[in-house]
Amino acid sequence: MADRKQDLLDLKDPNYSSAEYAAVECLGKTFSNDKERREYFTAILAEKLNDPEFRRTDGFPIGDDENILELSNPPFYTACPNPFVEDFIRHYGRTYNPEREYKRDPYATDVSEGKTTPIYNAHSYHTKVPHKAIMRYILHYTNPGDLIMDSFCGTGMAGVAAELCGDYDEVESLGYKVEKSTGEVFSKDDDGKWVPFSKLGERKVILNDLGSAATFMAGVYNSSFNCEFFSEQAEDLLKNAESQLGWMYETKHKDGVVGKINFTIWSDVFVCSECAEDIIFWDAAIDLELAKVRDNFPCPSCNVLASKKNLPRKWISSYNPKSDCTTKVTAQVPVLINYSIEGAAKRFEKRPDDDDLALIKKVESMDIEEWFPMDMLPAGDKTSEPISNGIVSVDLFYTKRNLLALSKIYSLIEYAPLRFLFTAALGGLSKLNQFHLKNYIFGGGGVNPGPRKGVIYTPSISLENPPLKVLRDRLRTQVRAFRSKDNCSGKSSIVSMGSATRLPISSEFDNSLDYVFIDPPFGSNLMYSELSFMWESWLKIFTENSFEAIENKTQKKTVDIYRSLMTQSFKEAYRLLKPGRWITIEFSNTKSHVWNNIQTAISDSGFIVGNVSALDKKQGGINSIVGSTAVKQDLVISAYKPDDGFENRFSRESNDEGVWDFTRTHLSYLPVVKRQANEVMRIPERDPRILFDQVVSFFVRNMRDVPISSKEFQQGLVERYSKRDGMIFLPEQVVVYDRARASVKGLRQLVIFVDDEASAIEWLRQHLTDKPQSYQEIHPKFISELSGWKKAEVLLELAKILEQNFIRYDGNGPVPTQINSYLTKNWHEVRDLGRDSPALKKKAKDRWYVPNPDREEDLQKLRERDLLKQFEEYKSHSGRQLKTVRMEAVRCGFKKAWQDKDYTTIIQVAEKIPESLLQEDPKLLMWYDTAMTRESDSSLF
Repeated sequence: MADRKQDLLDLKDPNYSSAEYAAVECLGKTFSNDKERREYFTAILAEKLNDPEFRRTDGFPIGDDENILELSNPPFYTACPNPFVEDFIRHYGRTYNPEREYKRDPYATDVSEGKTTPIYNAHSYHTKVPHKAIMRYILHYTNPGDLIMDSFCGTGMAGVAAELCGDYDEVESLGYKVEKSTGEVFSKDDDGKWVPFSKLGERKVILNDLGSAATFMAGVYNSSFNCEFFSEQAEDLLKNAESQLGWMYETKHKDGVVGKINFTIWSDVFVCSECAEDIIFWDAAIDLELAKVRDNFPCPSCNVLASKKNLPRKWISSYNPKSDCTTKVTAQVPVLINYSIEGAAKRFEKRPDDDDLALIKKVESMDIEEWFPMDMLPAGDKTSEPISNGIVSVDLFYTKRNLLALSKIYSLIEYAPLRFLFTAALGGLSKLNQFHLKNYIFGGGGVNPGPRKGVIYTPSISLENPPLKVLRDRLRTQVRAFRSKDNCSGKSSIVSMGSATRLPISSEFDNSLDYVFIDPPFGSNLMYSELSFMWESWLKIFTENSFEAIENKTQKKTVDIYRSLMTQSFKEAYRLLKPGRWITIEFSNTKSHVWNNIQTAISDSGFIVGNVSALDKKQGGINSIVGSTAVKQDLVISAYKPDDGFENRFSRESNDEGVWDFTRTHLSYLPVVKRQANEVMRIPERDPRILFDQVVSFFVRNMRDVPISSKEFQQGLVERYSKRDGMIFLPEQVVVYDRARASVKGLRQLVIFVDDEASAIEWLRQHLTDKPQSYQEIHPKFISELSGWKKAEVLLELAKILEQNFIRYDGNGPVPTQINSYLTKNWHEVRDLGRDSPALKKKAKDRWYVPNPDREEDLQKLRERDLLKQFEEYKSHSGRQLKTVRMEAVRCGFKKAWQDKDYTTIIQVAEKIPESLLQEDPKLLMWYDTAMTRESDSSLF
């Protein structure tokens, strides 16, 4: 290994073009050429790898030193924790200066970017945010030269976006206008006027990911190399490979002319349960005329009706001379060849004939001389499916023909960036490449670009694509992608591989980042290390998955472990971000318990959420989301790190002073106006009740007692600030809102999914605020809005919800102001009648309305009495876990127990209620986590 390391340090390689032998500057050091730069930093990295402490860094990959060095391009990318990140910050970072003015509202403008750009499609990955979408956030929150971080970077699109913020054409393609002389970037305001909001220029980015495949892709995406040289080297590689491998992908036309295979369809083989004869799935189940796969089909031998799910598969033995192992795998046979003949305008198809089968048999009998990966698939939540079909090692994902070709092509790669081309083709060359019947019949081809996303699914009908054909297709896309970055320096990013829970950045560099953008893993959505195993086996470096932030049964990672890992990761981002700056979190998960755990992790780390919006892909707009509703769209979470001034004041202030200081500071970070079409949208974060929730959350997480009731808080808001459309504004903000409100036709309300008592109350409040209604009017609307009541929550009748939260006018006394305002506005015959008028009372009778704060407090006291009585029943419950509970009672009980410093009760009751309810409720998680912390602290004394 020592000799191999020295070979790498010598770097006598054709891996880089002659254009890279000009003088270069890197992190403040000047080198005579890029080769010298690589030698210098590779030597430092090689020495660092000898340090046992360095290798104990969280998330250090599984791989030999020689492979880490071979894959790395230091200091810009290392296939391990990057020891040069601090040098990068030292060179490009700007020391935090609390006197430097910085003010940005959370980004709340519609974002709709497609996924069809060459950059996006240059290399597939399990999940990816289009770089143009990220550019909008970067331009909004940062200035040229600012330091950004993405600690879950995936393929490094944040780095690409940061570089392209310096590209005139790319920025203007977003619909902005750039003034070339000054570099100012303009966007249109609500009146259609061009106003400056940012400046043209590259930003500097720290990219980190736990996955070796992800960071490898990020390293290439964000590197600098000659695109024309890349294309030339690729063409030379493909020509060389064609001369050696082309014969394996040839077939004869009926007149004997040799054609080139476009793809071969392979089919699973089953065994008839009745006669034990083979059933080729393609022949028995595929109906080409109707373009459908039959669920039931007759056995071709005995005619008995069969189905795939009830038939046993046929198994064959596969011997690997390199490992000297014999493995049983499910049998597949070639059933159709699609091919082209030079000079012919159309493609041809045929059943494999004797010559084709002889060719396949010849290839099957050949030994593979070059290296190829034979790593055993790890046990996992996603790997169980291929393992059950006999695919127990990586080499078995390929037909013998494609494996032989891939090993030969891999051995011919001398130019390092061509590994990026090679890995981009792997999915489409494996047995995971699924045949799509309708695409085959109606799309004129049938070639699928790769396997299913997010799973490791071995289809019964698969496509074998010739590697050289797929590589040429990928090359065209990659050349277009790299050419679009021709104007970029390629040195704006640094890529590190390791855990986001502990980045290779010491406390010396706290408060050094200007912005953080992340698209983190979400619960059990994607099992990154399992899905990346095929790539990583060819790269020879594997993810150390103990720090992988996912829910995974095989790894014994519960949602609590997931939340803990995410909290640690957000705390790292919080530590490094400058006070008063923003973090943007992309969220993609339909499970509300994951959504609530992410919110809890964000808050526990110290961030305060300023805005949450959902990207409506159908309408291209953003709809605000509030509460623990079912998440049905991709979300954009904007959160901020409180500035130094507030945190210093809060530590010295009394609880009463702290309430209003926090409220004033928080309001200054919230969006003032959000528009959609010709309407302004209600901003839920400005709702008085949600503001109070934020106050409670902030005080609880800072171990401070909440000194004020909801009623007192709402009265204080009205006394101190302005209220419009049920929202609270600072004096300087309300002027802006009033101007915007006057220029549109109306206010768009929130979309609320009614699935529990809390969301039902919110829905009723929204519908009764502007229009007091009778039970007969509200009931059918309420029923139609129910989106599936949570199974573990007690289902309350509408009548009880109304009685405990709203007021019904019984016809006695003057008509309440809320009802009077609605009736006199909408009914001309009662417009001039007094509140004691019999006619008005008749029309008002039995209408439910939202109480004012005084009456609401009285109602809440009665309701809390009922809720606490219910909570006492849960508290005294013994035996099995409760199947259903009233969550409002648990919330009320937790709040009371917290006030009484009875943390044991919170913990004990939490263990009695269904786990799903606890995980899906951010308030309960807050009380529970904080109670656990308090109990843990007290046990130390």
